[in-house]
Order: sequence, then structure tokens, then C-alpha cells
Amino acid sequence: MQGILLSLKQLLKTSILMIISITFIITSATFIGQQPSYATTLEELKLIPPDYKPNAEEKINRAYEFDPGVGIQQEDRQQAYEQALKDSENLNTLEKAYERNLKDRQAENPQGGIVEKASDLIENVTGK
Repeated sequence: MQGILLSLKQLLKTSILMIISITFIITSATFIGQQPSYATTLEELKLIPPDYKPNAEEKINRAYEFDPGVGIQQEDRQQAYEQALKDSENLNTLEKAYERNLKDRQAENPQGGIVEKASDLIENVTGK
């Protein structure tokens, strides 16, 4: 009787160990086997010709199709680009644009950055 119980106990231990090991192998294989692929196919590359350059309006429309927030960001980026082009026409407007951007930055960050703080500290120490 004891021999039968010992053999059943040994059989139960080995079967539980086998089930645990098989479960571990299956779960680890699912994580290793499903890595994302970022490659494109030849058919996808044929959809967009290499010489295609979308204009600003197409970029904005495409961004709005993706997400309205992204569309707004794209519009802001386009407006900033157009303003920078307008400001770069001559040196006088470029200096005014720099001053305007500096005021905007100081308004956003009233405490100042580490460079401004360091320059103020150096001026205080040297007395200049």
C-alpha cells in the first residue's frame, strides 16, 4: 500500500513539474515570438512615389485626419514657419523678431533659465 502511495506521490510531483514547465515555455514563447515589424512591403512603397512632396495645406489636412490636436499643432508650426520667413527678409525685422521671441520666452518662464541666473550671479560677484 505504501509503495502505491509513494509512486502516486512521485507521479503527481512529476506531472505538476511538467505542467509548470510547459506553461512557462508557452508564455515565454508568446512574448519572444510576437515582436513588432516596422518593415514596409513593396506594394506600400509603390503607393507613395519617391518624388511626392506634400505642400503645407496637405500636411495640415493629413494631420487633422490623424488627430485634431495634431492638426492644430501642424497649423501652429506652419504659421511660425511663415512668420520666420517674413521676419528673415531683412536684418531690422530679424532683430525685432528676436526681441519678440525673447519677450515671449521670458513671459513663459518668468524665473529665468540657469544661464540667466548664472550670468546674474557672476555680475553680482564681479560687481560689474
